[in-house]
Amino acid sequence: MLNVVLRGMRTRWVTFVGSFLALALGVGIVAATGLALAATFDAPRHGPERFAAAPVVVRGEDRLRVRTPIGVRTQELTSPRPVPAELVTALAELGRTVEDRTFSVTVGSARLDGDGEGTVGHPWPVAAATPYRLATGRAPAADGEVVVTAGNGSDVRTGERITVTTGSGTAARTVVGTVRPAGFETAVFFTAAEAARVSPAVDAVVVHADPAVVRAAVAHEDRMVVLTGDDRRRADPDPDRDAEALVSVNALLGTAAGITVFVSVFVVASTFSFAVAQRRREFGLLRTAGATPGQVRRTVYAEAAVIGVLASAAGCRMGALGAPRLASWMAGEHIVPHWFVIGDQNWPLHTAFWTGVAVALAGAVAASRRAGRVGPVEALRESAVDSGSMPLSRVLLGAAVLLTGAALLGIALVQDPGSLLKRKTYVTQPMLLIVGCALFAPVLVRPVTRFLAWAPAQLPGATGVLARENASAGLRRTSAVAAPVIVTVALAASLMGTTATLDEARAAEARTQVTSDFVVTAATGGAALPAEFVERARRIPGAVVSASRSTSVTVLEEGTALVTSEARAVDPDDAAAVSELPVVAGGLAGLDDGSLVVNEEWMTTRVGARVGVWLADGRKVTLRVAAVLSTGTGNNGVYVTPRNAGGAAVDRVDVKVRDGAGRSAVAAQLAAAGRATGTEVATRAGWLAESHRRTGGNTRLGLLMILLIAVVYTGIALANTQVMATSDRVRDLAVLRLAGATKAQVLRLVGVEALVVVAVGAVLGGAVAALNLLGVRTALALLDVRSAVVVPWGTIGSVVAVSALLAVVFAVLPASLVLRVGPAGRGLSRRAR
Repeated sequence: MLNVVLRGMRTRWVTFVGSFLALALGVGIVAATGLALAATFDAPRHGPERFAAAPVVVRGEDRLRVRTPIGVRTQELTSPRPVPAELVTALAELGRTVEDRTFSVTVGSARLDGDGEGTVGHPWPVAAATPYRLATGRAPAADGEVVVTAGNGSDVRTGERITVTTGSGTAARTVVGTVRPAGFETAVFFTAAEAARVSPAVDAVVVHADPAVVRAAVAHEDRMVVLTGDDRRRADPDPDRDAEALVSVNALLGTAAGITVFVSVFVVASTFSFAVAQRRREFGLLRTAGATPGQVRRTVYAEAAVIGVLASAAGCRMGALGAPRLASWMAGEHIVPHWFVIGDQNWPLHTAFWTGVAVALAGAVAASRRAGRVGPVEALRESAVDSGSMPLSRVLLGAAVLLTGAALLGIALVQDPGSLLKRKTYVTQPMLLIVGCALFAPVLVRPVTRFLAWAPAQLPGATGVLARENASAGLRRTSAVAAPVIVTVALAASLMGTTATLDEARAAEARTQVTSDFVVTAATGGAALPAEFVERARRIPGAVVSASRSTSVTVLEEGTALVTSEARAVDPDDAAAVSELPVVAGGLAGLDDGSLVVNEEWMTTRVGARVGVWLADGRKVTLRVAAVLSTGTGNNGVYVTPRNAGGAAVDRVDVKVRDGAGRSAVAAQLAAAGRATGTEVATRAGWLAESHRRTGGNTRLGLLMILLIAVVYTGIALANTQVMATSDRVRDLAVLRLAGATKAQVLRLVGVEALVVVAVGAVLGGAVAALNLLGVRTALALLDVRSAVVVPWGTIGSVVAVSALLAVVFAVLPASLVLRVGPAGRGLSRRAR
């Protein structure tokens, strides 16, 4: 039988080109993303960087450890405790010590060279314990002198004057030396005395003494740790940054691979289904010759297996060649760290190969069942008109898929509306609806086609009427062409529409909650605002100032899981004047040093209840719930007082002009304070526009990657289906020519018919997207967020335009080749066959 299958495939190779290309591309993408995904599992482990030359480092414990019934649970602390002064003195008695302080620094217009987020300051003596060594100049010896990191990307030279802003204010300083970048931070070094004035707290102590003696001296101190050997890397800036940088990449690549498998199954199944519909007479002849239904089904399976094996082998080869290029592109776009490379794992290629074979066989399941039901009488059929009826099994399957999708959507809305706002959910949620719509396509296509083609059919001439009737009569052809358009439009509208809607919802939420007139934030995340600026802002007449701090609190949920929530430390009176929080129980006025404000996602949401939490520095306290906020889009966090901020510095200042005070006068004085301290002051509108911009970065690139995959598949499916359909309509085109239609009129008819079918797919895909966006809008309403749905008309228009262009080109081009032969000759050749 294999010989018969291979001969038949060689004769009808055009029928299988689209399936081969779609499957090879899918396997190639799965292989490439799989190889890249495998490389994200293990980030390279670096040795100590910051304190590579330090024998012993003493610093605050950076991890919270809690014993639970199922073992010890750990969580990173955002603000480790400083080293107490008494301990610093005791350590100095054991041997030579160097105190390290780390504080945020902003350099004016000068461009330094380094890595990491933001620029930090250190005392120069600690440089001896780090990789930093003087490249030019000398060490700072007096206040106002600094050493900076300056490599090839820096424009700072020894002897220059630069403007430096620290927590103590802004001043011009002289660069007396430079060091080469170390790769993990951008540093500015001060004298030890000036660094101590800027940041009195000691963050770490380098001790030149026996580690055992140091541990004995530190043993009685709470939340202190002694680091030696490889453990010194825990004192590095963001020691887990490599692993953390790959988390989002892991999700991006996994999503791309999943979407690829979904779309490839969809396209291959649609192509096989149309191919079987075209070969009804052929299968009828086989049945007349004595073939059993099982033999016919096995023939289709054998064809699918052959295509699956060949396409999977080609796809694996493409994936192996494309994976290094994918890694290089992601590194160039700063999606992954610069060191990211593809490893030598082979399991992604094996997985991709067998996935491709499974996809081919899965795509042929429905087609083989349909082929097996073809009776001998089909060999006598001349009509190409489809009835539009669906077998009961397809009706039941389609209904089950649609009901399952609707049920999951309804359950999520009832139990956890916030889950619909998460990327993993809104990327996968449309899939069931798309499949259900596609299964009902034979029923939906005809009424939608007649509705959309009604207006063109009223125009003078026969083109509109013929396009409507041809698309309605050839339902399988119409469904096969519309299917990839449904997928692409539904994904484009759902993904881009959901992200745009969530962006608008978060912006609307912020506009409602932030009532201040001016907002001042640190230039980089984690940086502190100068204390001088805060003091000057508080002295401005007619201004209400709320200085807040970013911190965190950790709670043990259900006795087994440590969950850390972002928090903001505020003065309740000041915060109430510059914000309008969505309080659903209690009140912000009840917030004090013994309480906190939580949101509805917390396990304890009863006002007055007491809950044990760990603060950002590791201290455990029991706080009373003073108020409960609505969940919203997920940005309504926890509020505590500055006493419970774990030593965090002020990183945001909200300023509101009092009633009756002059706004312009307050703005002028606030701007003057900003200029004096190197702090940028923004109006409320400007801050909202900057902090709530449209989705960008890795998320947008990931969505665009998914859409690109869908568009490429749409092109392959449209090209293959249109070529197959044209070869099956040779006789119809010849009849039109014999009836008097010119070649241009026939080609125009073919093009209009392709446009009608694309419009049908766009409408059905839009309906799926509308249902999905309706679910998102309902979830936002249940979360008390009032925001309109944002429809990405530009993206939808581009996708539809590309689909229409591809459909017309691949419909008209083969038709023009067919029409090169005269109508009489074409009819005779058709009869000869």
